[in-house]
Amino acid sequence: MKDKIAEAIADLLFRAETDLSEDVENALRKAMEEEEGIAKATLSNILKNVELAREQGKPMCQDTGTPTFFIKVGYDFPYRHILKEAIIEGVKLATKKIPLRPNAVDVVTGKNSGDNTGHHIPYIHWDFMAGDECYITAMPKGGGSENASALKMLKPGEGMKGVKKFVVEHMAMMGGDPCPPTVVGVGIGGGGDIAMELAKKALLRKIGERSHDGEIAKVEEELLSALNSLGIGPMGLGGKTTCLDVHIEIAHRHPASLPVGIAVQCWANRRKSIKIDGGGNIWNID
Repeated sequence: MKDKIAEAIADLLFRAETDLSEDVENALRKAMEEEEGIAKATLSNILKNVELAREQGKPMCQDTGTPTFFIKVGYDFPYRHILKEAIIEGVKLATKKIPLRPNAVDVVTGKNSGDNTGHHIPYIHWDFMAGDECYITAMPKGGGSENASALKMLKPGEGMKGVKKFVVEHMAMMGGDPCPPTVVGVGIGGGGDIAMELAKKALLRKIGERSHDGEIAKVEEELLSALNSLGIGPMGLGGKTTCLDVHIEIAHRHPASLPVGIAVQCWANRRKSIKIDGGGNIWNID
């Protein structure tokens, strides 16, 4: 079963790298219709790239990212003890098979492992649930967009006004570096590490999917409008579309702190999922 899951992980990464999710592609097409001049041409080129990647089975970006996984596993899932090892093997297989660019570098020696594995890489975010099923989402995280991440510990008195100010000023400072149009994930509350975790998890939501909290949903809309008013535009060349969406996740906070994390995805908002049941059957679910 370990080999079967490893093969499924390699296929999952292949789909994530070569087949942009429908909601992202539709958002890019809608943006192209509303743009003009160089912004329209840039989005047209991005969409042509998306089509070629799908047709030719090749990665849509030369930066195939850091292999990152989000797992929701049932307490009774019979293969939970082999998941981590199977994912590591799947990443190694995908690196050769797709192929993926080796992106795992030792922070001390600077040596590239050559197979996208190393200390804590691939990185796995774990969550648990009742039942005997397992859901795995792959998010190959590009370095350019990851470099736009940020964390700030606001004073509680700054409130949501301070949160919005931080997000807009930070993304304005980033300009075209994260390869816009972006999707911006924001985590608010908890602690510093929790806020960053929530920000990255927020990126898993589909374009247009608002927070279940009505007040937070309003803030998402406000931030989306504010970021698009910056005029940074596709690939930083100017235009109406700097951001495709803003997603916010929240946690209760300590009375003395207001952590805010920002995680950013470039236009290549890559994410694909599979489901494994207790009998070892595997389905694509996106």
